[in-house]
Amino acid sequence: MLTGAGVSAESGVPTFREAQTGLWEQYDPMDLATPEAFARDPELVWRWYRWRRDLVAGAEPNAGHRALAELQSLVPRLTLVTQNVDGMHQRAGSSDVIEFHGNLFSNRCSAEARIVNAADDDDGVPSCPDCGGYLRPGVVWFGEAIPEEALHASFAAAADCDVFLSVGTSSLVYPAAGLADVAREAGAVTIEVNPSPTSQSESYTASLRGNSGMVLPQLVESLAH
Repeated sequence: MLTGAGVSAESGVPTFREAQTGLWEQYDPMDLATPEAFARDPELVWRWYRWRRDLVAGAEPNAGHRALAELQSLVPRLTLVTQNVDGMHQRAGSSDVIEFHGNLFSNRCSAEARIVNAADDDDGVPSCPDCGGYLRPGVVWFGEAIPEEALHASFAAAADCDVFLSVGTSSLVYPAAGLADVAREAGAVTIEVNPSPTSQSESYTASLRGNSGMVLPQLVESLAH
């Protein structure tokens, strides 16, 4: 299963570009979400990400998130891959979530490229407690590769699934968009859940039109009875 920004949008979490509002509308995301931007002005990047963290922290998982957590208890195996960085799936109760683009609330050492369990003091640029290098948000920026472990686990699951769900994603961004192709080639039933058609809609076994917060609870209820 692959989820995208549309799932969390129903919780009021703005998409990446929708977050360019208010004080931040003068900035292009490329000025705030690249390694080059962080090297140029790490304090500016941190101010934006703290603002995004506050936005997400004020939101709650919606019916779609909760339905997927329930679905995990109804099937023998469910691999949930998300392009979202907001941690909403985990807050709703899903476990073993593969985060393709990292997590907004984790911190990574920019020198050692590893996740660091260190608190952010909400002021300035935090430092790694081990090496003293700058900490950065634990997300995948433009120009960076998807973590190899997440990439391998996602495509392995897609190649070994019976049913593949694509929920709330445009199916435009690769490599995530390629998961449906892998599942389809392996003989899986592929289902798209999205309010509007996407460029891949015709290649899915079925397309369910509607928001995930409406469609997914109905789907789970049908499986539970």
